[in-house]
Amino acid sequence: MSAYSHRLVRMFFCIGAIFCFASCSASGLVQSDRISPQHVVPRYVFYFIGDGMGFAQVKLAESLLESGDSLAMTSFPASGMAATHAENRYITGSAAAGTALATGYKTTIGTIGKNGSHTVTLKTMAEMSREKGMRVGIVSSASIDHATPASFYAHVDSRKLYAEIGAQMASSGFDYFGGGYALGDLDDGRPQGRLVRTMKDSGYTVIQGWEALGKAVAGRKCWAFGSYDGSGALGYAIDRAPDGLTLADFTRTGIRLLDNERGFFLMVEGGKIDWASHANDAATAAHEVLEFDEAIAEAVSFYRRHPDETLIVVTADHECGGLALGNTATAYAGDPALLRNQKLSFQAFADKVNGWVERKDVFFPMVLDSAKVYFGLGNSSLDASLELSSREKAAIRDAWKASRERKNTAFTYGSGDPLTATLIATLNEKAGIGWTSSAHTAGLVPVFAIGNGAHRFNGVYDNTDIAKKLIDLIGRFDTVR
Repeated sequence: MSAYSHRLVRMFFCIGAIFCFASCSASGLVQSDRISPQHVVPRYVFYFIGDGMGFAQVKLAESLLESGDSLAMTSFPASGMAATHAENRYITGSAAAGTALATGYKTTIGTIGKNGSHTVTLKTMAEMSREKGMRVGIVSSASIDHATPASFYAHVDSRKLYAEIGAQMASSGFDYFGGGYALGDLDDGRPQGRLVRTMKDSGYTVIQGWEALGKAVAGRKCWAFGSYDGSGALGYAIDRAPDGLTLADFTRTGIRLLDNERGFFLMVEGGKIDWASHANDAATAAHEVLEFDEAIAEAVSFYRRHPDETLIVVTADHECGGLALGNTATAYAGDPALLRNQKLSFQAFADKVNGWVERKDVFFPMVLDSAKVYFGLGNSSLDASLELSSREKAAIRDAWKASRERKNTAFTYGSGDPLTATLIATLNEKAGIGWTSSAHTAGLVPVFAIGNGAHRFNGVYDNTDIAKKLIDLIGRFDTVR
């Protein structure tokens, strides 16, 4: 590293330290970072990863809260910034980033739990925790065999090797898996049951739904999942029924099942922040961050009961979408709160459009009514800026024509539907939201920490350093027991 680079890093570190000191002084959680002489390393470690969550996604979610409210994560006394590049690419992917966050080593795009040349298996902090006698849990709102969760228990040359990933999940010996189903066990959206049988043969109880979740027994290995979409993931938070299982529910259950005197390690991924950002759907992404933060709040509740023994670290694997809180069209007049008028995700609305196209019973005036109902567009009684101009109505008409002329599309990351994309883009523009990409970016991502050892996470550093700091604490676990 050049002398200039060293000076630049030191400058950013100082800025981060000043910011963190100010945050500590202003926060009622400041006392959380004290270190008890009896517990020089944490007994309970929480690791939250917001997939695709940059600083802008965090601030956007906060803008949708009621006045005076704040996110749990932004109230933490320690904060930092992390670089995310992969070994072989400036803009990373979830497999390489997940491996860096789980092991402390860079790797190549698509690789999970191995070095870039696939010649060395990299031990994860979750595996180290298990060796130390701690209970271990992995939770994700994406499928449980998706790149980020897999990076903590699997070692494969490619993230697409779902059969191998599932087999390693079953042989991991981890105590708890929760959240989504498994993409590798789905065929056209339907479960095949192969992984369920493998998990049961490996001693796991496999459960689904509220009642079963409540009956899960601490000390018994468990895989719990909720209702899932065609990718094995939990549905988007903005679409969820009031009685649907959330990321917070699976986090709370994980705490109950893992809690013991020997301690535990729990990784929780907010996996669909990334998916919504790929689709440039700001409202859906913000709701995913809010749900992710509710899961963090469950860990904070546990921390308050064990402040000297708990560490909570929150970060992201990368940013997605190049989200900007401001755009040329609205200049200084943007208002992210307008996103509250969006009532469903890009995926759910695109599914509606598919039905309209198939039935051929919806006409343009009805499309405009739906824009008003589901996005607030055209309803000036909500806000004058939601009124549609003749130019915007023409764009919506053209998009509706394009939707009618296309074939049915399976919706995952992006809606694939012109009308859906146009309505979301129109609301985003009015709210002052900008996007530079429908892919990942290389922007620095946030790091927030609270609890025993949180001070280590102040400053500016590489994503591998987050893992190294945690691994160091976990590695010293036995020295104080």
